Amino acid sequence: MLYPKINKARTVMDLSGIWDFKLDNGTGFEGKWMEKPLENPKKIAVPASYNDQVEGSDFRDHYGWAFYQKEIELPEILMNQRVVLRFGAVTHKAKVYLNGELLCEHQGGFLPFEAEIGKTVNPGKNLLCVAVDNRVDYSTLPIGNEVGAAFFGEDLPDIPSVRKTVQKPHNAPNFDFFNYAGINRPVKIYTTPKEYIEDIVIVPKIVGNDAEVSYTVRCRGADEREVIVRFFDEDGAEVSCSHGNEGKVTIEHVKLWQPGNAYLYTAKADYQEDTYEEQFGVRSIEIKGAQFLINEKPFYFKGFGKHEDSEVHGRGLNEPMNVKDLSLMKWMGANSFRTSHYPYAEEMLNLCDRLGIVVIDETPAVGLNFGWDDEGYAKFRTKEHHEQVIRDLIARDKNHPCVAVWSLANEPDTEKQPQAAHDYFMPLYHLAHRCDPQGRPVTLVICQNDYTRDITAPEMDIICANRYYGWYVFGGDLDAAERAMREEMKYWRKLGKPWMITEYGADTVAGLHKATGNMFSEEYQVDYYKTINKVFDECSFVVGEQVWNFADFATIQGTLRVDGNKKGLFTRERRPKLAAHYFRQRWHDIPDFGYKK
Repeated sequence: MLYPKINKARTVMDLSGIWDFKLDNGTGFEGKWMEKPLENPKKIAVPASYNDQVEGSDFRDHYGWAFYQKEIELPEILMNQRVVLRFGAVTHKAKVYLNGELLCEHQGGFLPFEAEIGKTVNPGKNLLCVAVDNRVDYSTLPIGNEVGAAFFGEDLPDIPSVRKTVQKPHNAPNFDFFNYAGINRPVKIYTTPKEYIEDIVIVPKIVGNDAEVSYTVRCRGADEREVIVRFFDEDGAEVSCSHGNEGKVTIEHVKLWQPGNAYLYTAKADYQEDTYEEQFGVRSIEIKGAQFLINEKPFYFKGFGKHEDSEVHGRGLNEPMNVKDLSLMKWMGANSFRTSHYPYAEEMLNLCDRLGIVVIDETPAVGLNFGWDDEGYAKFRTKEHHEQVIRDLIARDKNHPCVAVWSLANEPDTEKQPQAAHDYFMPLYHLAHRCDPQGRPVTLVICQNDYTRDITAPEMDIICANRYYGWYVFGGDLDAAERAMREEMKYWRKLGKPWMITEYGADTVAGLHKATGNMFSEEYQVDYYKTINKVFDECSFVVGEQVWNFADFATIQGTLRVDGNKKGLFTRERRPKLAAHYFRQRWHDIPDFGYKK
């Protein structure tokens, strides 16, 4: 799916701004709220999560449907073109209505979807209505509990009278981040000619000092062969040209896309009256033995797990914060992050392309950690949805040079029923490889478990692990944490594959200092990381370290979390803790390439 861009053939209208909004009290569909202006609506900004924009627990902890509305009007001159309504992401389910007519439905809160509206939209004013469902359960990604649990599977007291009179329907997320919901990414109307470019696929290959670039341009029209594709460098000079919707060109003396030193080419496709420009980078990604190679050089991941999370915006697109976060990463000497635990906005990936940040691109499959039943059947109902998410994610992000690895899931249960887990995830692994024209590595991120029972992770292209020795395991005892981490690494060394830590950390209250570091103090966080990093530095097969987390973030209320998760190296306001300065020195001393020989 191409990102909406304005040019001589295409128009883009951004519907960001203030919309009317109303929480559904259970009568929204019965009362046909989508057919007329909402009664006594609140005002809500789009794009952004709705939870923190209006005070009150009814908004913050809403459960179920909510309705957005906006009056839109299209210039008549556009009505002769193909007109498309596009949503960057609506969390978690959406029903979209135009003038009371159902346009489309979509499941999944972190990827785009669209619908043509030329036959539905009027030349004058139109009522656009979006119904949003924020409920999570065993069928959604991420997973929600269905047994009245409050947090990570903790059961509520079995007191029937309390359950009946006090406990109201509520989301029980089986994941450790707040269930922000709403129209979280931009809503746009764009137009194309009737015969148009539908998609562009670019596959670069380094050949000596040059590059061979294979391309496919999919079109909707009479004859796809009438496509012309021109290639330009960053100075706007044409470096190659080809005719036809499929082909291969050579870029001589190619300039490579490098981590921290990005170079982007542009492919400009012309078809009939339509035109579209797609940026891309030339770089190679390969796994060779226990090394992860970018442009045939051993790359070392330095960076973070993070979240799309900020005050007021919630999980909504926050471009100033994205710019700030990447600036802080550069300040620290970081070169990468994982989109934990869902696909991030396209706008963020565009920034990473431009700034040379390497990305592990992850699906929203988090919470698949309550296992399989005795017969090996999954308790969750996500298989078909999981497959579709993988297809859609790779279709969206396939041309981004910043994307180096696809992650199928975060912390699934691969231990209790090893064969059942293997049977679930390996078809997804093969699906991801079939979908990606560039053949990037595929992984999943394993949790703290009995790693010797896991038969799925060893089959991944790169092994990514979350480990909390010194926090959840041997909390406060860093000597034991070091021994446990070192003992585990003996096991992974035998596999001969690249291994990296994708989460490790300690909750830290900003400003809490101790001469002798105790848990939750800034000093303990630094001591913790020094202890674990000492082990990683001894292991040649360790190809990266991504700390958990970049910044403190919001979670569900619970006794395990005081105003959210505090494992950030930065506060939620992006103020550095002591550990940020420790990693800044460490990462500037560690080169991006050649750290592990």
